[in-house]
Amino acid sequence: MSELRRPAWLEVLLNRRMLICIFTGFASGLPLYLLLNLVPAWLKTEGLSLKAIGAFALIQFPYTWKFLWAPLLDRFGILPWLGRRRGWMLVSQLGLVAAIAWLGQLSPVTDLGLVVGLTAAIALLSATQDIALDAFRREILPEIELGLGNAIHVNAYRVAGLVPGSLSLILADHLAWGPVFVITALFMLPGVAMTVFSNEPREAAGTPRTLRAAVVEPFREFFGRHGLRSALLVLAFLFLYKLGDSLCTALATPFYLDMGYSKTDIGIVAKNAGLWPSVIGGILGGLWMLRLGINRALWLFGLVQVVTILGFVWLAWLGPMPSDAGRLAVLAIVIAGEAIGVGLGTTAFVAYMARTTHPAYTATQLALFTSLMAMPRTFINASAGWLVERMGWYDFFWACFFLAIPGMLLLLKVAPWNGEAKAVAAMPGRA
Repeated sequence: MSELRRPAWLEVLLNRRMLICIFTGFASGLPLYLLLNLVPAWLKTEGLSLKAIGAFALIQFPYTWKFLWAPLLDRFGILPWLGRRRGWMLVSQLGLVAAIAWLGQLSPVTDLGLVVGLTAAIALLSATQDIALDAFRREILPEIELGLGNAIHVNAYRVAGLVPGSLSLILADHLAWGPVFVITALFMLPGVAMTVFSNEPREAAGTPRTLRAAVVEPFREFFGRHGLRSALLVLAFLFLYKLGDSLCTALATPFYLDMGYSKTDIGIVAKNAGLWPSVIGGILGGLWMLRLGINRALWLFGLVQVVTILGFVWLAWLGPMPSDAGRLAVLAIVIAGEAIGVGLGTTAFVAYMARTTHPAYTATQLALFTSLMAMPRTFINASAGWLVERMGWYDFFWACFFLAIPGMLLLLKVAPWNGEAKAVAAMPGRA
């Protein structure tokens, strides 16, 4: 009797590279969610004003501008004995452990300047870690595993938010803030262990040998490979593909409150109907991409992403409703639908960005692409409140729906339905 073999998709899912992607996602997500969830709660309980707490949002700028120093990571190694990628990963991770643990020992009232400096350092270290992790992950994943590997990374990234956004807040009701931040910092150690015990990816041919080459060549190679017109279309696609979805959710919580839902309703439903459908959708999306390929996944998952915006249109059309179980079910459907759309769309999008990089300039090109992906969230979303005041929720969500269409139309040029083999073959050094 022949030996039973596991299905091909299960073989891929259980290989060592997928395990590494879990660790890269968790290590990448924890510092960001600490800045988004735990630090504001800490500042509030320590007596800082809402105005001062709001100003702390400015420390997120390193995530948008990380492409400016990414060439340094492509050109230089910082710990030669670990290798170029793992050296930067380890230094940034150890810096994050120390900075997060130290932060909780300070008082925002008496040490405000140092608190601002440390949170800015955490953002800078976190963005630097992201550059190195993104490049490392791209270099260890073969082409066929890009979709699933990035899906696992993205979803581990989201699950990491449960530590500073849930566990640490619960601990803060029972412990002083100092131990809470130390415990939170210790959750970075699995990422440190992954860095130490992983193998350094083989350095690609054409890796820049001078700083000038590291700064200039990634951009010259990208525009040279695509041609000016096609390169600009790719960059426009990176900016537009998630624009409608990102703008739609920019004021999701205020929208739910305006629809008459309590904070408790939103908290309970969002945790259960938001996180886990997104995680499940992302993992299933990664598995489907093994069969579909990245191009077709961008079409199908992008369509789901666009259609789920209509859930918000529906909720705005219904307006405030009487308090009953049906009302909560409507909220759960809208949040779960949007979460599945985000999980699927982000999975295909991140895989596309990884595939579009040249192996010699992974860090710089991925940093540029992910910065473009973050720009709508950072800048365009700032106009959401103004738009809602002018248009009302119902028309605002219809506008978000139509803003999602240009990114889909660009797929005709940047990722045609039957263009997968051609896109992969065009990449230097890839079969």
